[in-house]
Amino acid sequence: MLRVGLTGGIGSGKSAASKIFAEQGAFIFDSDAEAKEILETNKEAQQELIAEFSTDIIGADGTIDRKKLARIGLQDEDHQLRLNAIVHPYVFNRIDKAFEKVNQGKKYSLFMVDGALIYESGYDQHLDYVIVVTALFRHRLERALQRGNLTRDEILKRMDLQWSEEEKLRMADFVIHNDGGLEDLKKQILEIYRQLT
Repeated sequence: MLRVGLTGGIGSGKSAASKIFAEQGAFIFDSDAEAKEILETNKEAQQELIAEFSTDIIGADGTIDRKKLARIGLQDEDHQLRLNAIVHPYVFNRIDKAFEKVNQGKKYSLFMVDGALIYESGYDQHLDYVIVVTALFRHRLERALQRGNLTRDEILKRMDLQWSEEEKLRMADFVIHNDGGLEDLKKQILEIYRQLT
């Protein structure tokens, strides 16, 4: 079973693409959701983060406050690297365990790692192919703002911390241009899916 990465900058439409791949029969490993769960449940990871970023990341309930962690951990490239150096090994471990389990079941056609930082984390080295979802800047900004959980400044800062679209596109095995409607997105995904399975 192939291991395929699905990545794209904030607002590119990666989540929409991921849903369509799942409908076709791919197993989706949502690395962003797994990272959130690690922050909430893994005591070892929590202790490492507190040791790195101090008790400033702890909320009123005594647990790690994800908003505080994001504010500190994503303030610049250095802090982001330190944050990722702690969280990514835990995520990688979970990906490997999930792959072993899914591979034994023989139920899925593809094992797809859906993650915003596939290239930044170096995980592309562990994948057979990487698909990059891209979109025009104005579409990305509009979609990210529609989610309503980040301000315009926060979105721009996160875009700035991610690799540029040009770098990702240069390294991609497949590219999905998500500037049309849902039908156009689906058509491109079905073509890639056909080539991979």
